[in-house]
Amino acid sequence: MKFVAFERAKQGTGASRRLRITGRTPGIVYGGTGEPSLIELDHNALWHAIKKEAFHASVLEMEMGSKTEKVLLRDLQMHPFKQLILHIDFQRVDAKTRLTMKVPLHYSGEEESPAVKAENCLVNHVLTELSISCLPKDLPEFIAVDLTGLKKGNSLRAKDITLPKGVKLVAKGTQDNPVLVSVSAVSAEAEADAAAAAAAAAPVDPKAAKAAAAKDAKAGAKADAAKPAAKK
Repeated sequence: MKFVAFERAKQGTGASRRLRITGRTPGIVYGGTGEPSLIELDHNALWHAIKKEAFHASVLEMEMGSKTEKVLLRDLQMHPFKQLILHIDFQRVDAKTRLTMKVPLHYSGEEESPAVKAENCLVNHVLTELSISCLPKDLPEFIAVDLTGLKKGNSLRAKDITLPKGVKLVAKGTQDNPVLVSVSAVSAEAEADAAAAAAAAAPVDPKAAKAAAAKDAKAGAKADAAKPAAKK
């Protein structure tokens, strides 16, 4: 994925504020063999770019003047309540140096799994991304996880899936094999509540409702007639 950046001459809080007023976002590029470079980007183009998953989890090509560098997004500072990117950081990529990145997990097949299809269980996605280590050329935009084999009472852990070639799992502390997906059974009470909610949400037939009301009224009249007369 490519994006365009421009050299930024001035730095400081005041300069950055004036830059944002003109529709630009200040940033920096660091790492590699070169010195850190101050950059600026078109805010609108950047705003649309950050909505794409690949912008956060893949090697990017930054065009600046006649030069193109491969970089990774490392930090993004957003305004607390405005749709405004305050600052952005990129790191240069060295083709021979391993990267440590968080990559999105794309789950599929859970509707066809025995846990959901036959055993009426709930599938919970515990993690939505995974920390990995690899060379830049091996960095995947996402990791596909097939859930068609899930069964009741089972869980899926990081070491249960096959990672792409050249990609290694990065363990964090005691979580050397974190749970990605858990399966839980639905209780009878929860099923009853779901059925009641579905019935309440179902459209009502006016004719059927009118007939039911008439039937209830007729039954009430018969019950009143059957009561003994009150003594005077």
